[in-house]
Parts: sequence; structure tokens; C-alpha cells
Amino acid sequence: MTLSHKIQLDPTVKQRIYFAKAAGTSRFVYNWALAEWNRLYEAGEKPTGYVLEKNFNAMKYKEFPWIKEIHRDAHKRPFTNLHLAFNRFFQKKAKRPTFKKKGKRDAFYMENYVFRVDGSRIRLPRIGWIRLTEPLRFAGKINYAVVSRKADRWFISVSVDVGEYKKPRVSDNIVGVDLGLTSFATLSTGEHIIAPKPLRTMLSRLQKRSRDHSRKQKGSNNKKKSAMRLARLHAEIGNVRSDFLHKLSTRLCQENQLIAIEDLRVRNMIKNRKLSRAIADASWSEFRRQLEYKATIFGTQVVVVNPRNTSKACSNCGCIKETLSLSDRVYRCTECGVEIDRDVNAAKNIHTLGSREIQACGESVRPVCKKAVLAEAGTRKLSVRRAS
Repeated sequence: MTLSHKIQLDPTVKQRIYFAKAAGTSRFVYNWALAEWNRLYEAGEKPTGYVLEKNFNAMKYKEFPWIKEIHRDAHKRPFTNLHLAFNRFFQKKAKRPTFKKKGKRDAFYMENYVFRVDGSRIRLPRIGWIRLTEPLRFAGKINYAVVSRKADRWFISVSVDVGEYKKPRVSDNIVGVDLGLTSFATLSTGEHIIAPKPLRTMLSRLQKRSRDHSRKQKGSNNKKKSAMRLARLHAEIGNVRSDFLHKLSTRLCQENQLIAIEDLRVRNMIKNRKLSRAIADASWSEFRRQLEYKATIFGTQVVVVNPRNTSKACSNCGCIKETLSLSDRVYRCTECGVEIDRDVNAAKNIHTLGSREIQACGESVRPVCKKAVLAEAGTRKLSVRRAS
């Protein structure tokens, strides 16, 4: 198993300058490679990352002599990244690669043989030892590292091959999770989990700083200072959101042997202009990603169920209620008479779908993350029964 630990660095001014140059070099090479790829592709050729790197190496010191100041790993990895990005694009898994903008997601790559970790410090090529704010969490073979910038802070993500790595669960429950906006998550146990909603809370501050930034003269020092203040606020919003998601996903994986969640099409849902900001602030996709990778650590299973009729079906008798509007916060079944919170009812249906899927197929043949649909595992009743 491969795990990564992202640690904040405490560099000197000289080291910060090197980091900025290395990240800028990596961005420059990526953009050069993308422009060259587009040129060759339009000429009818089939470029690859290897061909682009070979062409670049043949002329880099002559055309770009300043590149000697930076370790070669910073301008070697962009070719691999671009090649992988185009592979995902041609497989229709991602959008076409675009040019990278200065100051946005600044980062550079290093192979494992060029740096050394020693407790709470790390030695990087050409700049020496740098203090880490915490020691490396995992023991094992180090694969590579990526140094990145977020606002005015620098971080290093160290990838480690830890072999068999498991953490014990505190209980073996099964839970269904209904994601929403009023409550970020409603559990089948009846618990409502409220998200901090940092974007909504800090929106007025963000808009004010954005207006102030737009009024500054382009290229001035005030423009740079304003951009950094804006970046710090964006980082603060992201940190609050990330902290909440990590704590919740860890807790659910610790407490449950099976977690059932809906297969939400966030990309389609976010097209709704009235809800797009709230959905983006919720970060459902990131929450699911964290659940899935943490499930492998705790030995938990994540089952993704079809969201169809999970809100309209009665969790008690399975009857479908066609006339259910978004304003109806209490589910009242016309068949069995049960009254239950709408979100809790949906979470219970998700719980039922997930647990039946596992019972039908067996735990030993079910991977960590698997989709379940209403027609599988004896769940047909949720989709075919109708209230009279």
C-alpha cells in the first residue's frame, strides 16, 4: 500500500526563492511541452512524453541556460505528467490539458534518491536541510516527493510504500449516509452532521478582497500583496473544509465495517446556478474520495448505491411515494403510516441497499468500493411498488 504524508515546511528566505524558481521551471517546461505537443499533433504526428523530453534535452541548455540553476527532476517530471494527462483525455476521463498559470498550484517533483528525511528535517538538493513542522508519519520505502505552495506556505508530500498497513476499527456497524446541503450528512442512525460551510461564512470577506485586488494597478507591489491576501483567504477556506472532511471520513471508517453512500452526479448537479456554490462548498466528491482511500486502511467496505427513489421509498415498507417535493421535510407513508425525517428515511434506504448488496454477493468477493443498484440483491421492491 502506498500512502502520502503532506507536511508543512519552514524554509529560509533563500530556500523560498529556490522553491519559487523550481516551481516556475516545472510550469515553464510543462507549458513548453504542451505547446510542442499541440504543434506536432496538428502536423499529423503522434507525440509522446518521451519524444518531447528528448527534443527538450537536446536544446535546453542552449536555449534556456538559466535552467541549470534548478535540479533536473523539476524539469523532467512535467513530460510524464503531460503524457498521463493526454492519456486520460483520450480515454474520456478528463478534460484536455491546458496551460498552467503562474501562481496557481505551484509545485515541483523530486525522485527518492535526491532527498533524505531525518526526523523533523529533510535535506533537499542544492538548498540543504529544511525543518519540517512534524516528522514523517509513515515508515517504509520512500517513492518520491512533491513540494507545493498554498498561498505563502510551502508543503512537501512524501509518498511511502508501507506494505501491509491497517488500523483497527472501534466497532463493526453498518451505516447508510445521505448527503445534502442543509445537513452535510444524515446517517441511518438518525444523526445529522452539519458542515461548517466556510465559503458561505467567509463569502463577504472573499468578495471584498477580490474587489480590492481588481482595483490594484497591474504589476505593482500592491497588486502582489493583494493577491497574497486573497490567496491566504482561499487557503483558509480550503483548510476549514478539509479539516471537517478528514475528521468525518476518518470517524465513519473507524466506526463501521460497511459504509453505503449514494452515487451522486456532482458534475451535473453543479450546473444548477442556484445550488452550484453550496454544492461546491460541500465537496461531496472529495468526501467520497477520502472515504474510499481510508476504507482500505481500516478494512472498511464502501458501497455506492443508485440514488434513484432513495428519498421517495418508505424505509419501513418499501412503498414509493411519487408526490414528494423538496419542501416536504417529513416523510409520511400512505401505506404503513410511518412518519420519519426525510433525510433519515433516505439514509435508511441507502443502508438497506448497501447491506443487501453485501449479503447477496458475499464479503470475500466484494471489493472496497462497489456500486449497488436498486435491481440487484433483492432490492427490486424499492423501484416497482407504488402507493395506491
